[in-house]
Amino acid sequence: MTRTSASPTGVDAVILDYNGVLGLQPGTAMWTRLADLAEWPAGQLTSFQDAFWSARERYDAGELSDLAYWANVLGHHPGPRWLRTLRDADAAMWTRTDPHVLDLLYRARAARLPMVLLSNAPAHLSNVLDATDWRRDLMTDALYSARLSLCKPHPAAYEHALTATGVTDPGRVLFVDDREDNCLAAAELGLRTLHYTGRPAALAEQLRPTLAERTGS
Repeated sequence: MTRTSASPTGVDAVILDYNGVLGLQPGTAMWTRLADLAEWPAGQLTSFQDAFWSARERYDAGELSDLAYWANVLGHHPGPRWLRTLRDADAAMWTRTDPHVLDLLYRARAARLPMVLLSNAPAHLSNVLDATDWRRDLMTDALYSARLSLCKPHPAAYEHALTATGVTDPGRVLFVDDREDNCLAAAELGLRTLHYTGRPAALAEQLRPTLAERTGS
């Protein structure tokens, strides 16, 4: 179920998570390809995913380099060419976007609504996302955990994002994330929240009062 905080009127800015909101989750085929590139034993995809996530928070927070992260996953250091292959395939898994969500955000941008991206992402993926057209077109700013040296749900991550919106009242900012714990942490700081569960209509409903106020429709 999609959960929202009360929002009887529009907001002055939006802070958006990337993966699971704008970004689509990778499917089994993409996970299998990455496991194959990692030379993981066939038929052991679950154990590969366990290894993949085991040090991901430290990687996202910028505590681990690409080499240190993949050495943690593999249990040994990959050579330079293999490392680049793994890093680039990893990043490619997270760059597919939901066209329905992007359409909503382009409408919001046309209404001059400030939007800030706040994502737990390692340095390389952060650079890849920053180079996309939608990032340049839509976002007032983009904040990534590797650059902040901290991950959501750390309160400071939201404080940085709120500053980037230029809005001083957190009650006038909507935070959108697919993880409930991240939304709860944002709500503790006074932000409005939408726990996004894959329904663009829920996001459209939250944005409707704001777009009506800004466009007069």
